[in-house]
Amino acid sequence: MFLLHRRLPSFARTTLLYNLMEPAVTTTTTTSSFVDGSSRLSALAQQLRRYKPPPSSSFDDDAEETQANQETAGKVVSQVGFQESIAPIPKDPERFKPKRAAVLICIFEGDGGDLRVILTKRSSRLSTHSGEVSLPGGKAEEDDKDDGMTATREAEEEIGLDPSLVDVVTYLEPFLSKHLLRVIPVIGILRDKNKFNPIPNPGEVEAVFDAPLEMFLKDENRRSEEREWLGEKYLIHYFDYRTGDKDYMIWGLTAGILIRAASVTYQRPPAFIEQCPKFKYPKMVDKHTYMP
Repeated sequence: MFLLHRRLPSFARTTLLYNLMEPAVTTTTTTSSFVDGSSRLSALAQQLRRYKPPPSSSFDDDAEETQANQETAGKVVSQVGFQESIAPIPKDPERFKPKRAAVLICIFEGDGGDLRVILTKRSSRLSTHSGEVSLPGGKAEEDDKDDGMTATREAEEEIGLDPSLVDVVTYLEPFLSKHLLRVIPVIGILRDKNKFNPIPNPGEVEAVFDAPLEMFLKDENRRSEEREWLGEKYLIHYFDYRTGDKDYMIWGLTAGILIRAASVTYQRPPAFIEQCPKFKYPKMVDKHTYMP
């Protein structure tokens, strides 16, 4: 189990797309030979490679999609309910076009044989989402070949995770954050956890820890909050987690992504209502982009 802290002054649909008969998803992120690791992780990697996410998970959007995004950009903000005072001006569609980001859902096998995921507590000095639990990741850069590279590059910068240790196996559906970031969850397998020695970047990360992935399917230490968005009621999930003498709250976008990742990994839905039954998901950038 990873548990590293730095002292510093005060970041879905319920329908799951399991299509295990489809060809494996091809990823291009750097990997090593991966001679280490349990047979369970090998089987999991094969299973996840057969998961077929919807289109649009590549980094480069073609001109037609870019134009479509710009034409519908004004609708994006109105549909997520952002006020003009905290959103770009509708007359400038370029500023409305969601920027792309990726997060790494890095799964490894714990000492007890359970599947665990690496999480971080963001630095309290950050201007946004300070002190919150998040997955390693960040905005895409021009040199990134794909979302896998974005996620693993950011993980290396934030927590010192060598990309060569991570076997990127699949991508999940995009999520739209409240800051209009189109976030691509990238699932990677860490076959040899002993080769990873967390080195948190003090400017971004206050702590590195891990949690059991399956907890995001259980109705334990969990609560939800009902909110209203454009006349529709929706749920935000909160998971309380304690490791050692530290307590963490995992909620919002991060919780939504981990619920989806756990559902795809364990091939079953959560034991709780993931979203209000009558909640209507708006069409964000495309029909496969969700706001948790």
